[in-house]
This record gives sequence, C-alpha cells and structure tokens, in this order.
Amino acid sequence: METKQNYIGGKWTAALSGKTRGVVNPATGETLALAADSSRVDARKAVGAARESFYGAGEWRRMNAQKRADVVWGIAEAVEARKGELALLDTRNSGKPLREAEGDVDDAVHCFKYYAGLITKPYGGAYDVNDNFGPMHAYAVHEPVGVCAQIAPWNYPLLMAAWKLAPALAAGNSVVFKPSSLTPLSTVALFEIFDKNGLPAGAANLVLGSGGEAGAELAENRGVDMITFTGSTGVGRSVAVAAAGNLKKIGLELGGKSPNVVFADADFEGAVEWAMVGIFFNQGEVCSAGSRLLIEESLRDRFVKRLAERANALSLGNPEHNPDMGPLVSKAHMERVLRYIETGKKEGATLVCGGSRYTEGECAKGFFVRPTIFDNCAPGMTVVREEIFGPVLTVQTFKTEAEAVALANDTDYGLAGAVFTSDGARALRVIKEIRAGITWINCYNPTFNEAPWGGYKMSGFGRELGIHGLEEYQEIKQVNTNLQPGAIGWYKEP
Repeated sequence: METKQNYIGGKWTAALSGKTRGVVNPATGETLALAADSSRVDARKAVGAARESFYGAGEWRRMNAQKRADVVWGIAEAVEARKGELALLDTRNSGKPLREAEGDVDDAVHCFKYYAGLITKPYGGAYDVNDNFGPMHAYAVHEPVGVCAQIAPWNYPLLMAAWKLAPALAAGNSVVFKPSSLTPLSTVALFEIFDKNGLPAGAANLVLGSGGEAGAELAENRGVDMITFTGSTGVGRSVAVAAAGNLKKIGLELGGKSPNVVFADADFEGAVEWAMVGIFFNQGEVCSAGSRLLIEESLRDRFVKRLAERANALSLGNPEHNPDMGPLVSKAHMERVLRYIETGKKEGATLVCGGSRYTEGECAKGFFVRPTIFDNCAPGMTVVREEIFGPVLTVQTFKTEAEAVALANDTDYGLAGAVFTSDGARALRVIKEIRAGITWINCYNPTFNEAPWGGYKMSGFGRELGIHGLEEYQEIKQVNTNLQPGAIGWYKEP
C-alpha cells in the first residue's frame, strides 16, 4: 500500500520515527493509503527548512511580485488540469459527494488565480507630511510576515489548503502546512504540483500527522512567525495559548452555531431548500452551517412538515455516485454526532425525522447518519448550544423581529447567519443586528474568493479570502526619507 510522505525543503521524506497511520474511506471503512505520522521533530525540521528559505539564501521572498504571481498562476493551471483526480481524492477521503468535491477544486483554482492577480496590484501608500526636522517623504509598504505555519481541517481538504496557501505564498512567505490526519490525500497531490511547478525548495513544506504532536509543535515553535488554524474552538484556544510564547501573529477560524432566521413572508419553497443547503450540504460538516432554524411561529408547522418531507427524500450513498449526502468523515465523528442526537432526545426535543445511523445497502460499512431535525427546542438545550458538526437541525420559534434577533445572538459563536423575508428593509435591519462575520439574505452558504471570511466572538479572529486574506500574511512597514540630508542644528554645538 502506498505511503504518503512529508515534503520538507523540497524533498519527500518519511517521518523520522518511521511511523505511519491509515487513511480511511468513510463510505466503506477501507484503508486508502498510509501517511507519515510525524512527531515534533519532523515539525521542527520543516520549520527549519522554512526559516532557511525565508531568512537564509532562499529566493522566494526576494522574487519580484510578477514572478511569484506567474508561479502561483501556474499552480492554479496545474490544479485545474488534475481536477478529476483531485475531486475524487477528496470524495474518497472525506466522504463528500463528487459534485461538491468538483466545486471545491474549481474554487481552489480560482483562489490561486485570484491571489496571483492581486499580488501585483497597487498597495501601500505615500503621505504628504509636515515635520519640524525638515522636508520628509513618508510611505508604507506591505512585506511578508515570515515563516507561516498553517493547520487545516478535514471538511474541505483541498479548498482550505488553497485558502491558506495561495495568499501566504503570493505574499512571499515561507510556509509549513499541516492538513488533518484524516484527510491528507489531496493536499499531498497539491504539494506534488508545487514540486513540479517552480516553487523553490523550502518555500512550502508539508508535515503529515496529528495535531497533538506536529500541530502542537507548530503552535509553540518560536521559529514560526505566524500561525493560522481552522477547526474547533477548543483546539483554537489551545493554539492561541501556545502561540503566546513568542507573540506570533495568529489567525483563527473556529466553530459556529449559526442562526437561519425565516419570517412568515419569505418565499416558502426557496426558504425550505436553502435551509436544507444550510444544514445538509457536506453532511452538515461545515463550520458556518445553519444549524439553528429560527422560524416565525405562524409558519412553523407548515415549514417543519415540508422540511421533514424534503429531508426524508434525500439520498444517502457512496459519494462517488453523487447522492445528496455522503458519510461523515470517520467512525469516531459519527459516534459523536449520534451521542448529540441521543442527548437531544433526553433533553426533550421532538425528533421530527432522522436520528439514527444509516446502514442500508452499500452504506452498511460506512459512517452515515440520517438527516435529522429536532423541533420544540429550548435555548438551553445542548443541541442548541453546542456545535454538532453534522446533519442535525434544531428548530425554535419567534413572534417578533426583536425576539428573532435576540434568539439569533443567543450563542457564544458568531461565524454566520441568514435571514429570509420578502421585506427588504427588514432583511437589512436584521442582518445589521446579527453579530456574525458572514451573513446571507434569502440564501445560505454561497461564498466567494473576493469577500472576507471569518467570525466574531468564539468563532475566532482574523479573515481569510479577499484582500483581507492577503493582508493577514503581510506586515506593514513605514518608511521615512529625509529629502534634505545633513545636519539640522537641533542640538547646540559644544
């Protein structure tokens, strides 16, 4: 069976311990490949290679922006050329339906192209200053941060790699990237593309393995100038504490328990379908999932009935065959979601549909959970408060706009939210009041490389995508030039 290796300093290498771990197909339970199980020592080696690239003789940060842009654009074209292969890798490794994985590859291509174009555009600024010391010229420039460690989640393996790597590399940083130990396959393929498309040795390094070992080292290592992490809020908190050792720059995109607010005047069928997209897309394994449905009381019975009809009609199966939903990413995660469902039942929520593992036909050996809806949910219930990260929707009702806003904001998280209504003024009022970084009106989930992505409160800080995503990987330097060199007579002569 093939063993996937680390990529450090431009060379493919096994973990120094020789340890590996299996990479599993969640639809079948079968092992797809073995991957290096790296230790802290491997992570330190990767950091050393990145530091040599950035602070030593490496050429990447010294390369002019146009040449870097050409390399990043070439990577985009190489990713596009391998679209079918990369999509299939993510489908087999993460369980997402193939059409969703194909969309991820398209978005990854566009992400690399976007930053290849953005890095050559005007930035910084010059300032007209007045100074007592004489005529001065002041300007600001953007420079790369340095060595950037990046830790990505398992739910969007290739796309999250693109979100992090494209802006960091375009800006001229050297990086150490660690994908989830559950879903490394498409990332390994991406680094194969890096290796063959002009990226200098040490500019991008790949470390495979667990968060507890390799990830912890990257967070703590004082040779790392910046760390970005996408994942759970609990782990994100640990990353922030570890990163305080050398006050490295931090970007965190963490959990969510996002509200989807539906008023009675909304387009009925449109709101139903978008609510399904909000919670059942990618099996609900989405940080921004609309997992809390807040619906105007007069619409509740009709809406929940229709939503349950649609949910019960969703197909589950091998994701390569493009069902509506594939399996959850692992047996352990499936069991976690099922425990949350049992907790919801015990706490008094009404199970409308789903609520169990799905084992029919070809799904018998996979990690499938039926699309699940809980009605009559109270604000204090565990399934309402905590991020489940699966196809589980809770339903609460409101009578007034003010009550809807209060319910929407009754959460420790602040990643996303949506409102459905035919009243444009009300839509804007409610969106303005929702404390979240990503919001939608009369839709749910679409996002774009050009727009910033990130959350409020315990959903993290910093932004990915857009010009903000590039600036995360840059420092701003002020440069002041004396236009009249020479002594200025500030102090008296002896």
